[in-house]
Amino acid sequence: MNVEKGQTGAGSAANDVSLPTLGPLGMLRWAWTQLTSMRTALFLLLLLAVGAVPGSLFPQRPANPAVVTQYLQDNPDTGPILDRLQLFDVYSSAWFSSIYLLLFISLIGCVIPRARAHARALKSKPPRTPSRLSRMPAYGTVAIPAQLAATQAATADSVAADAAQMLKKRGYRVDLRDEGTATPSVGAERGLTKELGNLVFHSSLIGVLIAVAVGGLFGYNGQRIIVEGDTFVNTLVGYDSFNPGTNFSQDRLEPFSIRLDEFDVRFDRQQPATYGQPLDFTASVTTLDGAEANPQQQELKVNAPLKIGGTSVYLVGNGYAPEVTVRDGEGNIALQGPVIAQPSDGMYTSLMVIKAPDARPDQLGFVGFFLPTAFVDEQGVAFSRDPDPFNPQLNLNSYAGDLGLDGGNPQNVYVLDTEGLEEINSRNNPDGGIVLGPGQTYDLPGDRGSITFDGLNRFIAVDINHDPGQVGALVFALLALAGLTASLFIGRRRLWIRTSTLGDGRIIAEYGVLARGEDHRIAGEAAAVKRHLEQRWLAAQDGTYEDGKRPAGAHDGGTTGGHPTNGKDL
Repeated sequence: MNVEKGQTGAGSAANDVSLPTLGPLGMLRWAWTQLTSMRTALFLLLLLAVGAVPGSLFPQRPANPAVVTQYLQDNPDTGPILDRLQLFDVYSSAWFSSIYLLLFISLIGCVIPRARAHARALKSKPPRTPSRLSRMPAYGTVAIPAQLAATQAATADSVAADAAQMLKKRGYRVDLRDEGTATPSVGAERGLTKELGNLVFHSSLIGVLIAVAVGGLFGYNGQRIIVEGDTFVNTLVGYDSFNPGTNFSQDRLEPFSIRLDEFDVRFDRQQPATYGQPLDFTASVTTLDGAEANPQQQELKVNAPLKIGGTSVYLVGNGYAPEVTVRDGEGNIALQGPVIAQPSDGMYTSLMVIKAPDARPDQLGFVGFFLPTAFVDEQGVAFSRDPDPFNPQLNLNSYAGDLGLDGGNPQNVYVLDTEGLEEINSRNNPDGGIVLGPGQTYDLPGDRGSITFDGLNRFIAVDINHDPGQVGALVFALLALAGLTASLFIGRRRLWIRTSTLGDGRIIAEYGVLARGEDHRIAGEAAAVKRHLEQRWLAAQDGTYEDGKRPAGAHDGGTTGGHPTNGKDL
């Protein structure tokens, strides 16, 4: 009984499996292997695309902080939670940057080993000749009759050497083997450019990531409204809004200036169905690229940006800027100059907001519309009938009081908060609203001052973008497209030709073609090889090949597999 127990214990000990422990180094090696697999790279690429979706669903603070602030005010419950998740700063968030960096590392880890393997493949010889070529997916034979072989002094070696030259001309890497033996052969391979294209594609993805990162770190983007006759100078204080990159420095601002000389809009006046629609926008500007440069006359159009150094200037909007003069109750000029009117429809009916914080004794504010071609309907409602300024008119309401600008709190220049202000003029006020044409002045009730419509200018809205990684991103994107095209359309094939001399003096050349992966073109490749062999060695046989008849002794074992009918002779 004790013996049985001992035997059972010994058997149990023998059956125990000792599992190796990975250890810290092994865990790191396993994690690196998982991270640098192609499956992980594809998953991270998909995850990056999914992670970018919130950037289009929620307003982004770098692009429009005012909209984000308004969103938080309108959604006091969910807004702070979304803000903690960095959904208003998606592209600079910690989680998006982590995906970006992991994808970058994964692609590098995938490309480097494959590049090394491809370099070794380029240096290596084509694979050895299989012993049974008849097993290849595309296979055939060509027989050179003994009399023809004797006439042309052909041998198995010369036929193999001639086949090697033919394959070189067809773009194959060729290795001539077994010279001096009874069965010399040729090993050939082509299509390594397919893998090279694959490597170029993935390397270019890394390049695109680097270029985008450089643009995000050192680039900048800003907006500015320029009125006819005004000049924009590329300094921080010259922008209406400015979005710098993460590592942006003010020293990177290129010294240039743009003066808007004239802005011309051409509207459709021919077709009734599209009457009044804009056909062309042309901004005539004078640019100065540096303090020592000469002024240049240029034109800025939609989809035709100005290129000044490494900075692009895009035309993104336009409208009217009426010139007004506001005098306060003491007769002093409180505001004078052009005021931007925001277009609200195709007829350029534009919202006007005028703030005169320097007016005394009360600050003055005006809200209303600018109408390029004013027209009053039967109900007494004024509207614009044409986008061109045939009958320009200001329709305003006026207010007096504290505009809230002295407290230091930022305000939207296109919004006037009328809460707490005294209404001086409006349609519901006994004094009525303010209606002004060019050159007309309206005196505010109660000796509050006056407002004058001095004239009319146009303005343009420009987007100024400096992206140092833009050219690199374009170059790498084109390389990625070229690499992807090569990897998809170039086939990788291996081909072997073995020659031998039979006892009756005939020379047999058998060939086999093998493709890596699915390739429906190998049958055509095998047919082309057969045609070259026959043209080289059989075309001179009494002209029978030229007549389209198969020469005596020639046999095709087929290009889709199988064995030759005279396989016993082989």
